[in-house]
Amino acid sequence: MTTPHPALRLSDRIAELLADPADAPTAWTSRPQWRQSLAHGAPGIALLHIERAATGRGPWEPVRAWLSVAADAPVTSGGDSYLYYGAPALAHALACAAQARPGSYQRALAHLDQAVAADAVRRCDEALARIDRADLPALAEFDAIRGLAGVGAVLLCRAPGGETIRRVLGYLVRLTEDVKHNGEVLPGWWTPDGPSGKPDERFPNGHANTGVAHGIAGPLALLSLALQHGVEVDGQREAIRTVLAWLARWRDGHAWPYWIAPAHLTGPDRRPLAPQRPSWCYGTAGIARAQQLAALALDDPRLRHDAENALATALVDPKALAATTDLSACHGYAGLAHIAHRAAADASPRNAARLHSAADLLLDTTHPPRSDPDEQARRLLSSAGPAFLEGAAGTALALLAAATGTAPATRWDACLLTS
Repeated sequence: MTTPHPALRLSDRIAELLADPADAPTAWTSRPQWRQSLAHGAPGIALLHIERAATGRGPWEPVRAWLSVAADAPVTSGGDSYLYYGAPALAHALACAAQARPGSYQRALAHLDQAVAADAVRRCDEALARIDRADLPALAEFDAIRGLAGVGAVLLCRAPGGETIRRVLGYLVRLTEDVKHNGEVLPGWWTPDGPSGKPDERFPNGHANTGVAHGIAGPLALLSLALQHGVEVDGQREAIRTVLAWLARWRDGHAWPYWIAPAHLTGPDRRPLAPQRPSWCYGTAGIARAQQLAALALDDPRLRHDAENALATALVDPKALAATTDLSACHGYAGLAHIAHRAAADASPRNAARLHSAADLLLDTTHPPRSDPDEQARRLLSSAGPAFLEGAAGTALALLAAATGTAPATRWDACLLTS
């Protein structure tokens, strides 16, 4: 049996401090989106306790308590809902709980499944109409956080044999088709806005985003995961290859730029990238994992090795790691350790060893030797809050599998499109 890494003590202590919703400060709970936000509120904290209960590391009472908080209000659906908020967020959390306890939450899940599917159909219809008009998409149309790639992750878990996930995949296939805009040929995911999803004077002619959270790596991951699960639509393999070719075009060593602006398309030879953190949301960790998933789906050993090598190299690059400044699941050391651990399970033996070694080093950074887990957990909660994406709950959850050397017991990280 593998000896757990000491970082597990930090994960345990965070969970203990987040066991009772009644202890949550009003500075957290008074936020309008608290109850239904997977990124910032109760569903994300519930995920931590669900995974702990499923692995036998914690009781089920915190699960019930946090899910009750999340459900203690009308659930948002329709245009204001997405993977990280409202019906899809709660559906993801409940589905993980039901995975650990088969038969539980079935009535609530049936209701949420209908709401998520109806919204996905509406969004697909709107997106396809936009494509037919030859307009450019908003990031929130297709990305993992707010868009159809994220909603598709819920559908792939809940109804992989249904028609709705096929409609989402069909839309994503069309998203990868080139468009002609103002006389220039652009990738179909080129957005007229900046990386924030809003008009930005720094990006007067828009950009193409490469990341998992808000860019084309999110759709790439979903298309690849669906193919691995036997869910395929016309053009899906070609769409995956189109995205892979685009990413290969812009790769610089073992890194990718966060986005491509018009100047990159017509300017002189590109300069090497400045050091960038190899995050899940933007950067090598998320993109390389998406590429590895694509390689597994296409049964392409050379592409798989290339992705694994890029990830393993980035995770020990001192300059890249120096740009990483927190512990979060989204863009910190815990999230990187989780991705390294996930990728190692699918890697060739040589690359698996490199990735496991990188994960161990990342865990050491997350919880240095002789650190006090209680002091560290309290400091993290004070500075970063309890959030899943950027706070303590996500840090604790991302540490679990890597620190124990096991696979997650639930598909909690499907919301990251890493599995």
